[in-house]
Amino acid sequence: MQLDFNNKTVLVTGAAQGIGRAIATAFAASGATVVLTDIDDQGLADTASELGVAGHALDLSGRSAVHGFITSLERAPDIVVHAAGGTRGQAGRPIEEIDEADWRSIFAANTDAFFWLAQACAPAMKSNGSGRLIAIASGAGLRPSLTGIQAYTGAKHALVGIVRQLSWELGPAGITVNSVAPGFVRSNPTTERQWEAMGSEGQQRLIESIHTHRLGSAEDIAAATLFLASEQAGWISGQVLSVDGGRS
Repeated sequence: MQLDFNNKTVLVTGAAQGIGRAIATAFAASGATVVLTDIDDQGLADTASELGVAGHALDLSGRSAVHGFITSLERAPDIVVHAAGGTRGQAGRPIEEIDEADWRSIFAANTDAFFWLAQACAPAMKSNGSGRLIAIASGAGLRPSLTGIQAYTGAKHALVGIVRQLSWELGPAGITVNSVAPGFVRSNPTTERQWEAMGSEGQQRLIESIHTHRLGSAEDIAAATLFLASEQAGWISGQVLSVDGGRS
């Protein structure tokens, strides 16, 4: 199966590193016009320079910023992949220690941002009669999280719910809405810290719990994302595709 994204404009958020960077790279290699965003301006500049594409440093948590950004684009995206979010530098702590700012910042980056992106991009997609909205969720959106971060688990569960709701709402207009739920992937400094914190015994237990007995890569997640964005996946919507070596 040849996936061809020539004449498609793809917006990838969270493209400064890890999974987002791998997704952006894969789309660029498949002929797409790629537009990148991330809150990490230096990492974003590095990715944009490497791929020879446009990068926009942006905090996606606010509605007005997202709508203003989408309006400013020369061409509305045909495909949106929201890979931004993550744990925002937080670590697992007892419930008694979580304050409002920590809780809300994770929801804003993971859940709110995807909704604002969908809201801003839906009108043009409806007018075109087609579109792809893809959220990078997590196994933490389906079960308790290895990170132990309550807000992260809650935000990813909420993200999965939004994907299913928007699929129902936007499907009649030719827009599919799906999610990819990665297993544990060592793709950025945060996941490297989590991996080291497990210790050798914890690392081995994790690998043995995966059917393929190996960790995945950012490129594994990118491959699944490109399939859901393709014309071949036009009758797939409202789904959460676990890409975790069978662990789920």
